[in-house]
Amino acid sequence: MRLRERLHEVRPSWQPAHALLAIPLAFIALITVADVLSPETIHLGPLLVVAPALTASFAGPVETGFIAVLAVVAQVIIAFLHGGIGTLNHQVQIVALLLVSAIVVTFRYVREHYRIQLTHVRSVSEVAQRVILRPLPRRIGPLRIASMYIAAAAEARIGGDLYAAARTMGGTRLLIGDVRGKGLASVSDAALLLCAFREASHHHATLPRLVTHLESSVCRNLAELTETGEDATECFVTALIIDIPDAEPVAHVIDCGHPPPLLLRGDRVVALTPDQTAPPLGLGEFAAGDHQPGTFGFEPGDILLLYTDGVIECRDHTGAFYPLAERLPLWAGEDAATLVERLHDDLLDHVGGRLDDDAAAIAIERLTAEPTGRPH
Repeated sequence: MRLRERLHEVRPSWQPAHALLAIPLAFIALITVADVLSPETIHLGPLLVVAPALTASFAGPVETGFIAVLAVVAQVIIAFLHGGIGTLNHQVQIVALLLVSAIVVTFRYVREHYRIQLTHVRSVSEVAQRVILRPLPRRIGPLRIASMYIAAAAEARIGGDLYAAARTMGGTRLLIGDVRGKGLASVSDAALLLCAFREASHHHATLPRLVTHLESSVCRNLAELTETGEDATECFVTALIIDIPDAEPVAHVIDCGHPPPLLLRGDRVVALTPDQTAPPLGLGEFAAGDHQPGTFGFEPGDILLLYTDGVIECRDHTGAFYPLAERLPLWAGEDAATLVERLHDDLLDHVGGRLDDDAAAIAIERLTAEPTGRPH
């Protein structure tokens, strides 16, 4: 049994590109037969270079080299049947085919090397992003949570939009934010803010003190980056911090320059905009003391939607923004997971399948209240 498993590991896996090798092989056979059957004054052998060039477009360097060798062998056979290899014309054709084939194989090897390198970089980036941006739990206390994250670029990126949830003794705290800035500053700020939120949520009893702690952490991180030579002058974080107690049907909200959350109650949509809005995190010189949270009703059956500006600022082919508040009533009665799924698909349909900016959203559905106690 072990021997069979080892043989299976050694055996190369079949790939769709292997079936396509029949095309350059057919080219070699047809060109060879046509040249052999043609008069000696007609030379079709130079067309054999099409075979390795075509193979390089879908196969690796090994397969391309194999086809190149077959093409050279076919050229030798043609030369042998048309007056011998010793003729100058055939010698030039063989040498020319060898040179061109060597260039094609070398190009394919370099391209494969960079492809493997890019795959490794993407893999490491995805792992790092999952470590920084942990998946949210589907159920936390009396809440059901669903989230989505759509990256604007095809490759994995660290930074941009962020979200997190923390379970406390008396309720649940959630954070959603958007890092403004580029390079190391944005990556560092996102990682630091998420770590600071997860840790400070358990030590700061009030929401204003939690926001003050997050503001201090971001400003301290930006100062350290500036000392190391990084440009952090335009780096800040818009954030929304929400505290949802278990025993009360309310939600406490502090908005730090972020789009306000939307409350879906039945088929009605209400924007929860606090009376006082704090500046984005990282702009400590504009902050004026503690910011009191806004308190809003959040009853069983309600769904609270948090989102980043990548959702509401994406445009369709006519330049129109995505009408989030108008679309939500269409999905009234759906649970949090289904609502996020519908939002994801509808958002991609609106932009034609590709976003210009990262987009994140969290749907929070309040279920029946649970007694306070040990956190989940």
